[in-house]
Amino acid sequence: MKSSTKIQSITSSSNENGVEKKHLYLNPNVIGLKESPTLRINQHCKELAAKGKHIYKLGLGQSPFPVPEPVVNALRLYAPQKDYLHVQGLPELRKTVAEFHRKKDGVYILPENVIIGPGSKELLFLLQMVFEGEVIIPSPSWVSYLPQAKIIGNTIHIIQTLAKDQWRLLPEQLEDFCQRNKRPDGNPYLLILNYPGNPDGITYGAESVKQLAETCRKNNIYILSDEIYGQLHHEGKHVSIAKYYPEGTIISSGLSKWCGAGGWRLGTFSFPVKLHWLMDAMAAVASETYTSVSAPIQYAAIQAFLCGSEIENYLSHVRKILALLGKETAAILKNGNISVNDPTGGFYLFLDFTPLSEKLVKRGITDGSILCDRLLDECGVAILPGVDFNRPAEELSARLSYVDFDGAKALSASYSIPLHEKFPADFLLQYCGNVIEAAEKIVEWGNAE
Repeated sequence: MKSSTKIQSITSSSNENGVEKKHLYLNPNVIGLKESPTLRINQHCKELAAKGKHIYKLGLGQSPFPVPEPVVNALRLYAPQKDYLHVQGLPELRKTVAEFHRKKDGVYILPENVIIGPGSKELLFLLQMVFEGEVIIPSPSWVSYLPQAKIIGNTIHIIQTLAKDQWRLLPEQLEDFCQRNKRPDGNPYLLILNYPGNPDGITYGAESVKQLAETCRKNNIYILSDEIYGQLHHEGKHVSIAKYYPEGTIISSGLSKWCGAGGWRLGTFSFPVKLHWLMDAMAAVASETYTSVSAPIQYAAIQAFLCGSEIENYLSHVRKILALLGKETAAILKNGNISVNDPTGGFYLFLDFTPLSEKLVKRGITDGSILCDRLLDECGVAILPGVDFNRPAEELSARLSYVDFDGAKALSASYSIPLHEKFPADFLLQYCGNVIEAAEKIVEWGNAE
């Protein structure tokens, strides 16, 4: 007679007090990890709106503008493409991306040194996974840089930037960090630099990036330059740091922001020859994870990165709208005693409510998280607290995304007005009224006794 074995399935364990110990089966690096704040606020806004509450959605940083028509048409054309593509990306697309950076940024990149991924976020994760070294992140910074590094277990160094410096990382700050944190093994650091910035909407000029480049070269620092908002520089004058530090800079771009195609999930990393080994390692890991990016999306992306005349015209009008809306929103907030810098790119403002701290504290509002929760509950305005962007928890800061408007309608109206002419006085109220109204509500709420 064969012996039988009893198998008991256990879904969770408990200690002697009956407390579940599910966390014992989790990687320690993900214990306490929560959903990305930007995605969480977007879902919460949808839930509140479904209950009938009017919500001003200034939390998620999603482009309000439609994908340019030539790119949409290309996707329709290539929808039948069904084959797996090369893990590194469609060769013709890689060639087009390399040419894009040569034309736009004055940086020479070989097509074989470009990798295509399902969003630049995934590529960043792979880079941090394969890079054996310590990571430098200026604060405030995009919500996912730090969590990704923690998931992987990298050593992270946060450099706090200042509002008076327009939240820019200064070369002397970086130099001071390097002098105080010299690595005995001589191994390189990885600096994650993002501009135009999320969450601050601030960019760097040529002289600033040149000095940062010199500091990085001197101190053996590689740069991941997140330039996903580069083509949304409000004056169309983005300067890539790779121009001054080509041998040590990886450029990150993609379709989500300047092309309005966040849901298409296509990102690009462009490497210098010297760092080809990093890209090779990323491609190896990619081959065991996502395999390759959607074929129709890659074929359509060629049309985007070609940046033909129709797309250039699209970008010019998008910049014109964002520049005016950003400055007007900032002006309303500043007139209401909320500190904020005028944006120079992208579609974000980083707000400092410290001038209103006395009034806010009297109402029990002592940090940015409480501030944002109360603002949403009491006014229906959704913004994200500074702590989500690696600012101190007690800081009364928050990010505002001025994107809650119908980008298609605003763009259509802008097309009817020559680029050199100013918008009519009522343009923002007519086409971006939700953002203006939300800014006014923030001011009224913040100044309430």
